[in-house]
Amino acid sequence: LDMTFQIDPADKMPYRGKRIEKYILRKAFEGYLPDSVLWRQKEQFSDGVGYSWVDGLKDHAEKVVSDEALAGASARFEVDPPRTKEEFFIREIFEEHFPSHHHAHMVKRWIPSFDNDVVEASGRAMKAHDAAFVTTS
Repeated sequence: LDMTFQIDPADKMPYRGKRIEKYILRKAFEGYLPDSVLWRQKEQFSDGVGYSWVDGLKDHAEKVVSDEALAGASARFEVDPPRTKEEFFIREIFEEHFPSHHHAHMVKRWIPSFDNDVVEASGRAMKAHDAAFVTTS
């Protein structure tokens, strides 16, 4: 513990394109773990299952949730209504298992405080992510 306090805090910070998060810890395990594991970017929990699974879920939700259903989301789900078809689809499953409005009050939506404008469950929506979504105007 004393050793970690001796390290300059700036040396512990990630810098996009220059130093990955937890660089010092990763460097300590060089040669013990495969580089593909050691140097991969950390993933948000929802993306840990794989991008194809996340994208497949979104595609499925687009097919099974109508525009009309999404438009009526706030009437159907009074507590924290879903904003996307993916959220609507997941919320329907949640409601099947936990039908009371009291349950919805117990669940918190996780969006990082540093990216409040994001309406997306995937970590790829974060500007700092290496595989960040590219938006075109």
